[in-house]
Amino acid sequence: MSINEIQDEIIAEFSDFDDWMDRYQMLIDMGSEQEPLEEQYKTEQNLIDGCQSRVWLQADFTDGMVLFRAESDALIVKGIVALLVRVLSGHTPQEILDADLYFIDCIGLREHLSPTRSNGLGAMLKQMKMYALAYKVKSES
Repeated sequence: MSINEIQDEIIAEFSDFDDWMDRYQMLIDMGSEQEPLEEQYKTEQNLIDGCQSRVWLQADFTDGMVLFRAESDALIVKGIVALLVRVLSGHTPQEILDADLYFIDCIGLREHLSPTRSNGLGAMLKQMKMYALAYKVKSES
C-alpha cells in the first residue's frame, strides 16, 4: 500500500468521529495496540529530542525499505507515533523523503494538539525523515 493510500485510510477511520474526545480515545487505542518496543532499543540514542514526553524511535533498513518501531511513555503521544509508523514504515527512503503527510491536517490533529505536543510531532517527523535520508545516502554509496 502506498503512503497516500495509508493516509486516506486513516482519514476515513477518523472521519467516523466528530467529537475530539472520541478521536483522542482512538489515538490512545492505536498506541495501546502497537507492539511494545523491545527494551534494548529504549536507549538515549533512540530518544527523540524536542518531545516533552519520552519517545523512542528505532529505524532499520531491510531490503531497501525503512522499518520503524517506536514507543512513548505518554498515551496520546504513543498513538501519534503509532500513526506515523503506520504511514511511513515499510517504504523506501525516497518515498519517505517525498511524502506529503496531509493526513495530519485532514484529521485535525495539528490544530488539536498543545503547542508542546505539536512541536513533538514535528520532531518525530524530522527524525523519521533524517533516518530515511541517512539510509538513502548509505544505500547509494
